[in-house]
Amino acid sequence: MKISVACDHGGLALKNAVVDWLKQNGYKVTDYGTDSPASCDYPDYAVKAAEAVAEGVCDFGIVVCTTGIGISIAANKVKGVRCALCSEPLSAKMTRLHNDANMLALGGGIVGVNLGLEIVKTFLETPFSEEEKHVRRIGKIAEIEKKYMK
Repeated sequence: MKISVACDHGGLALKNAVVDWLKQNGYKVTDYGTDSPASCDYPDYAVKAAEAVAEGVCDFGIVVCTTGIGISIAANKVKGVRCALCSEPLSAKMTRLHNDANMLALGGGIVGVNLGLEIVKTFLETPFSEEEKHVRRIGKIAEIEKKYMK
């Protein structure tokens, strides 16, 4: 499974820990940066990781900024991306089960490395439920995208 990752300066430490964990657990990783603690703009990195997911280059994406809020908003501007900001494993599980989220956002200043890695593990190991009601709802999200994301 191939995972795109990206962060800004506020998410660098957690992103690096996530990349190490992913590689140790057999995932292929494409890292879209940043690799520097210097202040930078999260949309520049979020869009690269999100495009990789939307285009099918990567199966899933993980993006990190200080809170996870801005980078998740930026990732969700890419058509076909369903990026969920999660701060604990239950949300990661439910967004995969019910929303078939294809990207995960984390707040490097909100969750520590141990909790962050547990969230990543839960997100990647939880399959979409395939229940009809969830498929229908995701279809409605896709219709909203068609209307507003031209």
